[in-house]
Amino acid sequence: MSQEPHARRRAFMRLGSAAFGAVALPNWSAAQAAPSVVSADSERPAAAQGLQFGDPFGDAVMVWSRSDRPARMVVEWSLEPRFLQPTRVLGPYALENSDYTARVDLAGLPQDREVFARVMFQSLGNARALSEPVSGRFMLPPGGRDDGDDPARRRGARDLRFTWGGDTAGQGWGINPAFGGMKVYESMRLRQPQFFIHSGDNIYADGPIPASVVAENGLVWNNLVTPEVSKVAETLDEFRGRYRYNLLDENLRRFNAEVPQIWQWDDHEVVNNWSDSKDLSADARYAEKNVPLLVARGARAFLDYAPMRPFDARESQRVYRKFSYGRMLDVFVLDMRSYRGPNSDNLQPAPGADTAFLGREQLEWLKRGLARSKAVWKVLAADMPIGLNVGDGTTASGQPRWEAIANGQPGQPLGREYETAELLRFLKRERVRNTVWLTADVHYCAAHYYDPKRAAFDDFDGFWEFVAGPLNAGSFGPNTLDGTFGPQVVFVKAPPAGQANLSPYAGLQFFGEVNIDAKSAALTVDLRDLGGTSVFSRTLAPQWR
Repeated sequence: MSQEPHARRRAFMRLGSAAFGAVALPNWSAAQAAPSVVSADSERPAAAQGLQFGDPFGDAVMVWSRSDRPARMVVEWSLEPRFLQPTRVLGPYALENSDYTARVDLAGLPQDREVFARVMFQSLGNARALSEPVSGRFMLPPGGRDDGDDPARRRGARDLRFTWGGDTAGQGWGINPAFGGMKVYESMRLRQPQFFIHSGDNIYADGPIPASVVAENGLVWNNLVTPEVSKVAETLDEFRGRYRYNLLDENLRRFNAEVPQIWQWDDHEVVNNWSDSKDLSADARYAEKNVPLLVARGARAFLDYAPMRPFDARESQRVYRKFSYGRMLDVFVLDMRSYRGPNSDNLQPAPGADTAFLGREQLEWLKRGLARSKAVWKVLAADMPIGLNVGDGTTASGQPRWEAIANGQPGQPLGREYETAELLRFLKRERVRNTVWLTADVHYCAAHYYDPKRAAFDDFDGFWEFVAGPLNAGSFGPNTLDGTFGPQVVFVKAPPAGQANLSPYAGLQFFGEVNIDAKSAALTVDLRDLGGTSVFSRTLAPQWR
């Protein structure tokens, strides 16, 4: 995927395989004119998991799907739902090495128009044997220019809406048909966002999903179960099977067919709290104790199933990247997992290799991008929060070990906090305004204001961080705060004191929504519950340089 996708790409550029998807046709597609197919079903591939759209940018979007056998991907798009004169793109081969997933980068697409797309797979034994099409529709987010920072002079801008959240199918709470499946995805779809940021923990590779779980108040939660999710993921197929499992859910497939997504990852795509210090020697669930090998398999499965635009040969597995949506918004997608040093007591008195969290190269990329950004709002999509204490057991000496940035000490920066302090100081010095942090990870929703007047380290401008999730996983929290950067809890909604790992029955599932008004450039954040009701709202006015 690209670190900064090009503003325009050659129309219909075809990329190598890596993807997944297939979906029941949405209601609007019933009248579509299907391409001719042969009747010999034994020769026809199938796309049982639907399609996904990803990494929307400018005039381009990724289209991703999965065949059930070796085949070739074919994508068609049209500006009307009957596909009377579609544009056809012959895509890559879907083969065993990618778990039969494939993707195409569609470019040259119009903005301000609804685009209809469908995917078919062509048999490698009979070119006339095509799978039944799986269909979707989307509108690209705005990406046009305007003529200045003054709202009165902004021309051609459009309102923008997107959602975010993380933590899907965790703690044994999988797809429960009697509950209605992963209903939070349907609630998000009905909000009609122009894109969605998945803030990590797309799967829980380390969390087996049993046939039934006793939930709060004696309720029983009954899961769909497949062999790959019945144990911790160790083989490549078991990791891939976690993504295939999620796509059994009708809510998620409908969502995928209408909302382009931007994925990032965190720990559960591999194993809980993994870093260079992770040790599975005492975990009887794992026959494979080699954590780097599990990371390699988990990363490969993630890249096979994510609807992401590849970077390039320099770093083909890069997750951090930037998306620009006109002068209103730049989104910086961070990777807080791949470049970190080992989880430790996080109290190192000087910066070094062990205090890395984003890593030097990503940190410098982020600083440059933020300083050069001409967008009114700069959203930092982070897979972990800044000031919440997130523990990871204890060290060999009995000290608390930490998973995220905070270290439980409210004084001057130590350990991983050095990177954050460097970034915040840089933003103040360069007068970078209107930064907003969006994150998930902790399985509850919250709004935090980082106030330099209440911070031990105060060389920064105040900013907001909003937390959303989980998306069909256990509910926890709230976590305690580390005072180094002065976080203040403005809002929190979490399980009652003493209760943890509540099922979706409890209703404590949350996603975030951002709306940017084209006229005023005001940014409004809503934290929404399982049914889509706003439980908190805050409007932020932009600061003009």
